[in-house]
Amino acid sequence: MNSTHRLSMDSNTETRPPYRAAALAALGAFALYVVTLAPTTAFWDTSEYIATAHILGIPHPPGNALFVVLARAWILLLSPLGMPVAVRVNLLAALTTSGAIFFLFLIAYRVARPTLGDHRRALAGATASALLGATAYTVWNQANVNEKVYTVSVLVIAAVSWLAVRWYDQPENPRRDRYLLVALFLMVLGSTNHLMSVLPAPALVVFVLMTHPTFVLRKSFLVRAIPLVFLGLSFNFFLPIRAAQDPIINEGDPVCDTATGAAVAVFTNGKYGCPALAYNLARGQYQKPPATERQATFGAQLKNYWQYFGWQWARGLDPSELPGTARLPFNLLFLGLGFAGLWAAFRADRAVFTYLAVLTGTLTVGLVFYLNFKYGFSLAAPGQEPEVRERDYFFIAGFILWGSLAGMGLSWVWAVVSRQLQSQRAPLLTAPILGFALVPLLFNWAWADRADDWAARDWAYDLLMSVEPYGVLFTNGDNDTFPLWYAQEVEDVRKDVTVIVGQYLHTDWYPKQIVSQSRPENQRPFPSEQALGIYSPSPPMPTKPVTRLTDDQLDRIGGTQLGRDETINLGDLAVTYPAGMVLNREHQIVLAIIADSIDERPIYFAASGGTMSQIGLDRWGVRQGLVTKLMPRNLETAVVPGVVQGSPEYGGAFYDVERSLRLYDDVYAFRGIRDREIWQDRSTLMIPWMFYATSLQLADVIRGSGGDPAVVERLEQDALGFQVVAGGGTKGTPGAQP
Repeated sequence: MNSTHRLSMDSNTETRPPYRAAALAALGAFALYVVTLAPTTAFWDTSEYIATAHILGIPHPPGNALFVVLARAWILLLSPLGMPVAVRVNLLAALTTSGAIFFLFLIAYRVARPTLGDHRRALAGATASALLGATAYTVWNQANVNEKVYTVSVLVIAAVSWLAVRWYDQPENPRRDRYLLVALFLMVLGSTNHLMSVLPAPALVVFVLMTHPTFVLRKSFLVRAIPLVFLGLSFNFFLPIRAAQDPIINEGDPVCDTATGAAVAVFTNGKYGCPALAYNLARGQYQKPPATERQATFGAQLKNYWQYFGWQWARGLDPSELPGTARLPFNLLFLGLGFAGLWAAFRADRAVFTYLAVLTGTLTVGLVFYLNFKYGFSLAAPGQEPEVRERDYFFIAGFILWGSLAGMGLSWVWAVVSRQLQSQRAPLLTAPILGFALVPLLFNWAWADRADDWAARDWAYDLLMSVEPYGVLFTNGDNDTFPLWYAQEVEDVRKDVTVIVGQYLHTDWYPKQIVSQSRPENQRPFPSEQALGIYSPSPPMPTKPVTRLTDDQLDRIGGTQLGRDETINLGDLAVTYPAGMVLNREHQIVLAIIADSIDERPIYFAASGGTMSQIGLDRWGVRQGLVTKLMPRNLETAVVPGVVQGSPEYGGAFYDVERSLRLYDDVYAFRGIRDREIWQDRSTLMIPWMFYATSLQLADVIRGSGGDPAVVERLEQDALGFQVVAGGGTKGTPGAQP
């Protein structure tokens, strides 16, 4: 142990922790995130978390109790400023990430001070470290929009790491225990946000055993530590308490019959106790296999991690998703600088090095093994099952740490080169070496900037406004569901629409919630001010829920294979299914909802494929803008006024021409969908593709029905603009504004 460095950290005012400088570094990071902050929601989980924070709902398992309550308090705290709710929650992501930079700055200074031998140079080195950590692509990209809850956990990891170092640097006295007690409490409390918060635990245990092996057995420590563990875990009691109040978003419905059952589930982290709560906390809904059953080869998973690592330092240098591109020199540079930072920590203090090394191993290779992902979204070969999207955000803590280490490595390189010159001015002359810390800032800006990204909000608005009053809209997954939840619960857009997520119908809790929320006493009214001249006059409110099935009947529905041909009546529509066809739980509940609702609720699908095709209804689909309405009619003889079938080369879809054109011209907003230079997330390219297909097909049906050639030309020009973005291109054309 290098006790000289440890004790010198508080020997005089010059070498005490530079909290003021760390605060300035954090403020600088926060300012950067504010400049590039998303003005609204985004795709994937962003909308779900903003909406549940706003209404104190329960997001997908494990429920993220700490985040929901923290974000709700933050929303209320900023309410006097009058800014949109989404901006407030996005600012929380910026603040928590900046807070992590504060603590990592202090650790970087702690390593750089003995390395550089000078207070001011150590501050410069720590600043470079903070800059690299703050501008790593995934860190930056998650800090300016609250897509996940991980920025809170990153703050916990950084704070715990600094508390460990401070505990180590304190002289022996009973008061030093409080640093580890606070660190322990933060990890346990953070686990109610996400289990990422407990990742410093291996490093902390090794660190303590290395420096003070008998410490954890001290009775005075244990007496205080155990209550803190229970106090931290108790935050999860929010889940059953709030679930019992039936919030509109209540995923998993973790209600408990008894307080004892809830307590057992909370304090065993979902291993025992109240079944619903335990199932949520253990994430049973996702049925992920144990780490011993690899979903892809470990080599492929490491390659995927290397791909994400390479994005961190020069994401915009090459638009390719693949590793080994023009970014490779920078990948190798910052890989080497990170190891140089560990070497600098080793030379500065062996104990601090041990902590950082174990933490780094946990957040990189250890996490790759534990997470056990399928093949990477953009790396999977034919025949290999990929993840549904890129998963770089799971490694955000490792990337911010590696950026910090790379900054420490830059400081060490600066020190070595300075000594070689053997001149008093050498540190100043060689200071430009720290300029390498600007590389991620320069090359990541365009890819991390979300300042003009309205795409998810406008997509949700357009979908909801396409549906007639009191319509049922069946969706397929996160990106045609969560933004709609946001629009309804946060911006009060078309709350009358019953949004039904097909994937969730397989659960036991979700269908019951849909039935309850659609009962006449709970049905939310159609907002007449949002009719926009299209949906007037307002129809009467439905007199029954979306289905007459009781809870017991819903519970009994499972998959079935038809033993004979069977005809199912859906209002005026009779659909015959052949013997041998398999109708799973989702299919049967969808059919029941259609049969029970179609007489007073229009039925829509967010896409004509998926469930609509699986249950053989796409033949009766009529496009109304971006959505498809189920319109029972005789396909052979019926002529529906205004409904035109497109050309076979454009898919042959039926269109309600007048309604679709009214929606497209007078209602739809395209901000961030057509008028953007970079579409960062390739897994959501189906969004601009839907606008491309809609504008192109609408032009086709108008041309085929003898419509205005000028309108056809305008739509085709719009389609070209959407096509550039939908194809993953780099620039679209100016888009329409709402």
